[in-house]
Amino acid sequence: MNFLFITVELAFRVLARNPLRAGLTMLGIIIGVGAVVAMVSLGQGASASVQAQIASLGTNMLIIIPGATTVSGVRTGAGGAATLTVEDARDIERKITGVSGVSYATRAVLQVVHENKNWNTVVLGTTADFADIREWPVAEGAFFTPSDEDAAAKVAVLGQTAAQHLFERGEEVIGATIRIKNVPLRVVGVLAPKGQTLMGQDQDDVVILPFSTAERKVLGTKFLGTVGIILVTAAHRTLLPDVVLEIKELLRARHRLHPAEEDDFTVRTMEDVAKATAGASRTMMLMLLSIASISLMVGGIGIMNILLVSVTERTREIGIRMAVGAKRAHILLQFLVEAVILSATGGILGVLTGIIGAKLLTTVAGWPTIISPTAMAIAFVFSLGVGIFFGLYPAEKASRLNPIEALRYE
Repeated sequence: MNFLFITVELAFRVLARNPLRAGLTMLGIIIGVGAVVAMVSLGQGASASVQAQIASLGTNMLIIIPGATTVSGVRTGAGGAATLTVEDARDIERKITGVSGVSYATRAVLQVVHENKNWNTVVLGTTADFADIREWPVAEGAFFTPSDEDAAAKVAVLGQTAAQHLFERGEEVIGATIRIKNVPLRVVGVLAPKGQTLMGQDQDDVVILPFSTAERKVLGTKFLGTVGIILVTAAHRTLLPDVVLEIKELLRARHRLHPAEEDDFTVRTMEDVAKATAGASRTMMLMLLSIASISLMVGGIGIMNILLVSVTERTREIGIRMAVGAKRAHILLQFLVEAVILSATGGILGVLTGIIGAKLLTTVAGWPTIISPTAMAIAFVFSLGVGIFFGLYPAEKASRLNPIEALRYE
């Protein structure tokens, strides 16, 4: 134990002789470890952000949108045809087991006016269950009721962004009148902030009306009862796959589709969107980690290079130590300890650099990051492994020197 302590002390003395060279040797390790910590923190932050955005869209929710259509030989994308109806939504609610809620909606982007202010926003006509299905609480006032929907009442609920652009700070919103296509609507509620979607769209930039009001008095429609989207929530997330299959079978039967025909609708779950986004984030993180790993390898090569130079510079010293009784194992351990000290110090500084880098990404760029203790530990241990691996050859070379030739070396 005393010998190990002396070896470590001697290693520090040797490295302290040329601190600039030692610092430059550690630079690759510092950059590599720092990059690993920062990139993993960024990846975990992005993953947590995706999960939060999924929760904001409504847990256990799936959406059904109309299918494609062909016009003059040109195939439109999903949503290009009016293939979903109110009766489709009601049939899903009545017949599909495992469904806890169903809502439907139609939308348009229109100009909304309040006194001398106006704002272009999404106008959404939907049902009274929409807020519960989306898990979207009301911050002020209340959401419109089924009675409002039955009576096609001229009422509206505003998202936070729409309210901020149509009303002055401190101005009373509840009970105020807004106009859409010269139709006066009384504001009955303001929704709590919801944030952005996975695609970066502002969910709070919206004005919500009863579906009947939107269809008959504001937005209009070519065919009564046509909807642009159906929202469905399952009683539990594990039921989603079965619910999706049952919905597809029901809608195909309702739309009288031949077995050889494609679906004229599209069913998407939030998990599908999340997997696509998470997959892209994971790919980017792996690419960055690969670059960071290369930096660690470069740092290891730097350690090996400096130790080889050190073996050459200290050849006579090694010969003297061997002449007074030092064994090969002692020389081997001496150079391995120096390599471990370089890599360990670089690893510690790299972890600190990674933490600072992650904080800067959050502060300057606004990217979400989560510092991972596991990533820090793995990166540090990996840096030690790099130091031992690349320090082994110089140490082995030093231990195999012939004492007589080493003493004669000039």
